[in-house]
Amino acid sequence: MPTPRTRPAALFLATALAALGLTATTTTPAVAATVPVGAGSYSDTRPPGTSGPTTNTGTPVTPKLTPAAQGKPVPTNDWWSSLAFQRYGDNPWSTPMYGHPLTYQATAAGLDIGYPTTPAIVGEGRQYEYAHKRDLTLGLTGLNSPDTKADAWSDWTVTPYWSDGARTLRTTIGHGSPFVYAKGSGGDARITTASAPTVFADQGNVLGITVAGHHYALFAPTGTDWTVSGSTLTAGLGGKDYFSLAVLPSPDALTTYRKYAYSFVTGSKVAWSSTGGTVRATYTVTTQPQEGTQTGTLQALYRHQWLNTTDALTPYTYVSPRGTMKVRESATFTTSQRAAAVLPGLPKSSGVDPARLRGYLAEAANAPDPFSGATDTYWTGKALGRLAQLVPLADQIGETATRDKLLGLLKGRLQDWFTAGGANEFSYDRAWKTLTGYPASYGSDTELNDHHFHYSYYVYAAAIVAQYDPAWAADSAWGGMVKTLVRDAANPSRTDTAFPFLRGFDVYAGHSWASGHQGFAAGNNQESSSESTNLSAGLVLWGSATGDTALRDLGVYLLTTESEAIAQYWFDADQQVFPSSFGHDTAGMVWGSGAAYATWWTANPEEIHGINVLPVTGGSLHLGGEKAAIRRNIAEMERENGGPAVEWRDILWEFQSLADPGAAKAKWDAGHAAYTPEAGESKAHTYHWIGTLDALGAPDATVTGDIPTSAVFTKGTVRTYAAHNHGSTARTVTFSDGAKLTVPARSTATGSGTGSDPGPSTGDTFQLRTGGTLTTATGAAAGSDTIASAGGANHDGTPHQPLVYEARGVSGTLKAGGATAFRLQVDAGTTVGLGQQARVSYDLTGDGTFERTETYHYFATDPVTGWEEYNQARGLKSATGALGDLKGGTVRLEVWHAIGNGTGKLQTGTDRSVLVIPYA
Repeated sequence: MPTPRTRPAALFLATALAALGLTATTTTPAVAATVPVGAGSYSDTRPPGTSGPTTNTGTPVTPKLTPAAQGKPVPTNDWWSSLAFQRYGDNPWSTPMYGHPLTYQATAAGLDIGYPTTPAIVGEGRQYEYAHKRDLTLGLTGLNSPDTKADAWSDWTVTPYWSDGARTLRTTIGHGSPFVYAKGSGGDARITTASAPTVFADQGNVLGITVAGHHYALFAPTGTDWTVSGSTLTAGLGGKDYFSLAVLPSPDALTTYRKYAYSFVTGSKVAWSSTGGTVRATYTVTTQPQEGTQTGTLQALYRHQWLNTTDALTPYTYVSPRGTMKVRESATFTTSQRAAAVLPGLPKSSGVDPARLRGYLAEAANAPDPFSGATDTYWTGKALGRLAQLVPLADQIGETATRDKLLGLLKGRLQDWFTAGGANEFSYDRAWKTLTGYPASYGSDTELNDHHFHYSYYVYAAAIVAQYDPAWAADSAWGGMVKTLVRDAANPSRTDTAFPFLRGFDVYAGHSWASGHQGFAAGNNQESSSESTNLSAGLVLWGSATGDTALRDLGVYLLTTESEAIAQYWFDADQQVFPSSFGHDTAGMVWGSGAAYATWWTANPEEIHGINVLPVTGGSLHLGGEKAAIRRNIAEMERENGGPAVEWRDILWEFQSLADPGAAKAKWDAGHAAYTPEAGESKAHTYHWIGTLDALGAPDATVTGDIPTSAVFTKGTVRTYAAHNHGSTARTVTFSDGAKLTVPARSTATGSGTGSDPGPSTGDTFQLRTGGTLTTATGAAAGSDTIASAGGANHDGTPHQPLVYEARGVSGTLKAGGATAFRLQVDAGTTVGLGQQARVSYDLTGDGTFERTETYHYFATDPVTGWEEYNQARGLKSATGALGDLKGGTVRLEVWHAIGNGTGKLQTGTDRSVLVIPYA
């Protein structure tokens, strides 16, 4: 068994991070009161001898808030939390905060602002960072504030506050905002630059300057004027209280940015929905004009956002640690994604021998100590998760006695933790408005770290119990305590006065943050993204089991959103995020400033790669959406490890099975006899997982069901549809390719789809034929066409020697809300660095003029021989014109290499390579 994780035994990070002392003082708490919640309870005072939030030297701290913010739940674990959580006694302002594209740090004189555009590779090549470096400071003349406090916040913006008695300053900053909005009193607007600025535009109250190669615009009220004196720039406010600045993508963008300089962002909010296998999220900022009537703004979208929006974007871009950010000229934008699949467990299959599984289950259920001596929240959670994974498997093979024994173990330990006054309990901190489990671990008490990691296991285990015992999950029984943990870690309410909205999850960044205080030079961080998604999957299952559709849909939104962020920022799925000088294909940790091939406790490659996989559950299927990234990940792990996995072999076998089930099965067959399971795993679960995927095939993320608890698996050309119905009556699940599956009440079912072809209907579905034809005919022989090399040049967005396929004389009525879809099987062979790109064009009347053209983001193939699927889920890169009814029109598909230096193959003549047009 691997050595238990201990933080911070070794950081294996090279950035000059702040000290990580975990020393805690113990003070005598007040007399505790028990707060009943259904059949359970928590304490309103932490247990004797324990600590709450402290500085790094152990001094207790309370939130650093203005009077206007006092009493409001503080969103710890955010990109800006050091404004409110003073981790270091000698820094009452903040540590560096990474908003992207801008970076910030509060000081006595105001707000330091930077725009890092050049990555540094540090720590013997283990980390890349776009570290905060001050370009300028925004403040007021004479400002010398003894501290900075959080004055207001919204979903992805925050307002820091400075006051020295004579002067006050408030700024509003946020993710994706190129602007900093300032309101001040008692002094003139003052900008001090790190080096002498170059003025490229002087329009009186609007000044364009360049500092360290970065272009900024300064905006004072109309009628005022900026004065430049060396590196100090000042402007009187003319009786007003506002000014702003913006980082410009180029000097010629000044006119556009000036238009929105006085439209101050006052709040930000995301709204989400999950319907029919599609997750939509709308991101909106509210604004208030300080002069004029303009209420629009500019927002920079992260890669995971612009890949999944069809909203119009400007040509403006920014550099960030998450790859290119693209600018939208609007106060709102919407993303749309296929929902990530979740199942309580993998379904029954021919790949699992019931007798063998029965033996493994008995071994786990009858262990002398099923909880392996765990006492704290994290390791207890791991044990709960391990046992919960086995319940559906026992039920699947009719082992009801084992199933019920496992359920009894889960209930007993959950109820123990859900009852105040014993050796373990949850305690509420009134000042920080958080619920902490004691015994705590890894700074979950003193730093408010990792609540979403720890509590994910409790919610997941409770969801499995609820599936089999709904009465246990009632609010009047133990469900109320489960929801209380959810309120702490992933509260969907913005009006709850006891807990903050989505404590750990950053809706704009697309993922969670682990540190409660964010007190590092590199910003906040998250190591185990998979333990974060474990909470999201737990919410899907809990909401489905209890009929709480709001929590279920919250889980779907969180899981689907973070799945894309993980693919892009931890696994660099498209190979467009990590700097070319960073010699790794995966990151163990993501930081505000970049990412690191590291963990908090070891440099062992197996654990660097495995920490973003565990725990492996029915909520892990989303990882199978990026099979090329999995293959690169496993290959790198084996290179760095000097061979296949040993310590966490089960986790990494299961991970590999999401892309190459046969290869994973071969490793299991060769190595299962003598290994120790990872602490959250068991031989029963690993055997079932690998055997099932070997039989059914890897998850197919291109098809979704119309309920969250559904999934599709593909082996060769055969699809298997699976779904779990938590309801009390049978229901039919419809999948996005038209397949249907009837699922009995409170059961998991699998099937091939009732009378349906595993592809779209032929009326709107065109197969590719060698020779350049698109046809609705079927039954042709499989073939392939060669995609010409890009010749080492970049042809992203512009066809270069494309393969062209056309259907002429096409008529049809445009479906309301319809959109183009395609599935193209492509293969790069063993060539590295190829990217295939598709363009679909519609000539509505066949007159030779294409009224609508859609260019999709290219697909980066892996250098492993075998077909991979490129589909419209890569997202639109650009689109022109509008669709209308087809009347004898022409539909054209073009496929070419956007990047790379080698040829590839495109499959033809099969129902696996098709174009689907939105017409009836």
